[in-house]
Amino acid sequence: MSDIRLEGVTKRYGTFAAADSVDLSVTQGEFVTILGPSGSGKTTLLSLIAGLNRPTSGRISIGGRDVTEATAQERNIGLVFQSYALFPHMTVLQNVLFPLGVRRIGGAEAGRLARDALKLVRLDGFEGRRPSQLSGGQQQRVALARAVVFKPDILLLDEPLGALDRKLREELQVELKQLQRSLGVTTILVTHDQEEALSLSDRIMVLDKGRVQQVAAPTEAYLKPANRFVAEFLGIANFVGLPDGRQGVIRPERVRLMAAGQGLPARVVEAIYLGQMVRYHLALEGNQSVVAAVPFLGAAHAPGERVSVSWESADVWPVT
Repeated sequence: MSDIRLEGVTKRYGTFAAADSVDLSVTQGEFVTILGPSGSGKTTLLSLIAGLNRPTSGRISIGGRDVTEATAQERNIGLVFQSYALFPHMTVLQNVLFPLGVRRIGGAEAGRLARDALKLVRLDGFEGRRPSQLSGGQQQRVALARAVVFKPDILLLDEPLGALDRKLREELQVELKQLQRSLGVTTILVTHDQEEALSLSDRIMVLDKGRVQQVAAPTEAYLKPANRFVAEFLGIANFVGLPDGRQGVIRPERVRLMAAGQGLPARVVEAIYLGQMVRYHLALEGNQSVVAAVPFLGAAHAPGERVSVSWESADVWPVT
């Protein structure tokens, strides 16, 4: 079994807590993303799980075995970094063979495993090339092949697509999810990219200043955020007053935009064309602002135009 459990995991540097009493359970074969802004503690947590660092306090277990003090080599974990970390003087095949050699797997078996891993990431035929002869996306595929060639219990990904352009990043997101699903390997991804987290994950853990803000499925985290930080970090959030005095949050996709006189009066401040969607920044009475995202149907409301908005009460989620 390759489930992961963090219990009260804390990492301090002097008085600064990079990770603060973190609890997390990841089940066998699950894809969990640790999401948060720069400095939130994402990479610190990943390094603690990988065994590259030791917690100040708390317990880490993998497959029911306490690995808190175990070395990285004792944890059978595959690691992929944003920088690829490929050996420039080695060929693609040699790079993928390297972790097998460390584990004293050689000969025909090593060759078979390496070629199977390259085929898995669609790089069969590239065995003799060096990293400098590959595109960024191909280099990242080599890094993935090297991370899974020895059949790790856990796959840890530290911003693996962050150095790629948007189109290539979106293509590799699909490939990464397919690879993870086909291998069935327990995976933890670290990213600051909200769309990446929402599209890839079975669950998301949102971090801020070393503390867990919410652990939930992507749809729950997006539509039912635990607090204002999660609401604002996971995309655009509209905040509206509730009858009981609390604040609620509604996502732009849930705001209906209509002709003037059919709902709450509003004025178009800005209309941003996004291809299939138009994002409207609207001014309501009382200086309240609302953002609505609606399908583009061939024409858009112009700035200054009077419109109306409305939403269902069920789409408003109370936050603290």
